[in-house]
Amino acid sequence: MTHDEALKELSRIAHERAFGGYFASDTLIQVGLDALLAEVDSESLAMLAGLGRNEELEAPDLFEQVLYELGIDVNVPAGPRAARWAMAYWVAGQMVDGSLDPAVGAFRIWHDVALDRDYPDALQPLVVCAHKLGDWDDNWDVPVEKLKNEAIEAAAHFLTQQPPAEHH
Repeated sequence: MTHDEALKELSRIAHERAFGGYFASDTLIQVGLDALLAEVDSESLAMLAGLGRNEELEAPDLFEQVLYELGIDVNVPAGPRAARWAMAYWVAGQMVDGSLDPAVGAFRIWHDVALDRDYPDALQPLVVCAHKLGDWDDNWDVPVEKLKNEAIEAAAHFLTQQPPAEHH
């Protein structure tokens, strides 16, 4: 893992946690170890990476300290509606930059955002992509890569749009 890849992984986990994702302490410790081996420089990183089994309860706080020291800041809007929209934009961005499989991203936007927001128009193309990708099998005449490219295009289009005003 390179230095930049380690920083990107720290940022990804920080975002996932900010949007309600859970990571066990052993995962946080392993990410810390990977970052340390990739020569990421943070005062608390060595402490995180070196935690033993009986110290795992310290991992979440140390992980937050590492993020602070590295300047990795995740700002999630306080309101649940705005937070869901922020999550949709973050997931769509990952789909477009290639760091998240388009099928996984489209499903997350459908399941974690659109479903919760009563299927807003802005998310309909991604929901359609999620359904197609979820239903796809080898018997289809359309290659799965074509459907994934459609999902990436839908995500890119979504990123050009501002969140609906009532969701700020």
